Amino acid sequence: MDDVRASSAWVATHSSHVVVDSAGIEKVVDNMGPIPKVEWDFEGIHYFDNGPLTVQYLFVLDALNFCFWPDKDLNYDHLAAGLNAALQNDKSAFDADRLQKYTGPQLRELLKWPRPLPLEEERVRLLHEVGFELERSFDGKASNLVESCGKSAVKLVALVTRHFPGFRDHSLYKGRQVFLYKRAQIFVADLWGAFKGQAYGQFNDIGSITIMADYIVPAVLRQLGVLRYSSNLSSTIEANSEIGPGSEEEVELRACSVHAVEKMRELISMKSGKQVLSVELDLWLWASGVQSSSLQHHRTLSIYY
Repeated sequence: MDDVRASSAWVATHSSHVVVDSAGIEKVVDNMGPIPKVEWDFEGIHYFDNGPLTVQYLFVLDALNFCFWPDKDLNYDHLAAGLNAALQNDKSAFDADRLQKYTGPQLRELLKWPRPLPLEEERVRLLHEVGFELERSFDGKASNLVESCGKSAVKLVALVTRHFPGFRDHSLYKGRQVFLYKRAQIFVADLWGAFKGQAYGQFNDIGSITIMADYIVPAVLRQLGVLRYSSNLSSTIEANSEIGPGSEEEVELRACSVHAVEKMRELISMKSGKQVLSVELDLWLWASGVQSSSLQHHRTLSIYY
């Protein structure tokens, strides 16, 4: 993911509101010891049958994996567990032709959610997009999409973003294109984690994947002292005020997180002599964040995370 790394580094160099603190990175790395190993399904909420249906589940999950915060009772667990239960109840629930027909109320019913979902119309639109393009180009199966990448994470991200516009997570920042590709990369990471690096989860270049820049990871990095915010940005986040999608602040929060974790990874490898994957650091940071009740994150209405 050279585009993600390079454009994030450029943002970090030209950032006006977020600073990547090198001393903070060094302190965290010196104090962290071995990276805690976090199992992919540490909460036991995902569907897994070790076959193509798991791939279909993960692709649908990652198509919908964004923007839970407007409903204070809703979170990722509800989505993952709700889709799991729907598939356990009806193995054809995510067939490509059915994905193209879901309505907002039907998606709510699928998830057993009692009221409209945040960005519900966008979620339905993206389900339709996934169903249509899977049927048109991959015989309806996300497993065929994965098999066509030749065990390359980079090629799978490229395929996903080429065929499914809803995964094209990039922004314009100070005249430069910035690539983040959170949901496309997390599809790779979910496959790798679910299948433990084997079968549909085997990627010969898994080290190419960066962290998945979302709401949680920047807030955890700030808590750790790796990121520092301007006083205005701090006040905005602490007031729970919205930050516009594509704004300088929003792009910096996400891109500086990617760059900071790349610097952490490089420093860990240099000090320990062991290669560390960004995807492992991402899962550790994210798991720490979702278990912290005091974590305060930025708020942006976005289909990308």
